[in-house]
Amino acid sequence: MAPPGQREPQAAEWIAVVAASLDVAAAADFVATPASGASVVFLGTVRDHAPGKEGVTHLEYEVYEGVVEPKIAAIVAEARERWPLHKVAALHRVGNLAVGEISVVVAASSSHRADAFAGARYVIDELKKRAPIWKKEHWPGGAEWVREDLEHAAE
Repeated sequence: MAPPGQREPQAAEWIAVVAASLDVAAAADFVATPASGASVVFLGTVRDHAPGKEGVTHLEYEVYEGVVEPKIAAIVAEARERWPLHKVAALHRVGNLAVGEISVVVAASSSHRADAFAGARYVIDELKKRAPIWKKEHWPGGAEWVREDLEHAAE
């Protein structure tokens, strides 16, 4: 088995929750296969605002260790059951992240773009709803833990 944050060389899925910066190029390379006519890469980045808050300076992410990666793996497995995805990468950061830093990468490949887009969207949407990952928004004069599944419920 590969060390935490690393992937098995021939694996079809790469799931990692790490403190280090996420390597977008490595995720894109991971999902590329000779059979893949489409690869989709989604990046979630820290923005300088949140609902009702301007001037967000950074985010702090915490996870339920030992539970988060299996939960993300289950979501990826569901996506692979629904769409003919060749490979999927789902990577998330923990710790303090500054505005502009990448907090999450989801990459998916398939023979056709519609499946790659749908599969990647499913993974990020379900990850935000179901993975035990918590985010604390910091701004001048305050900070608050936010449940992302509720924050985006109206979208």
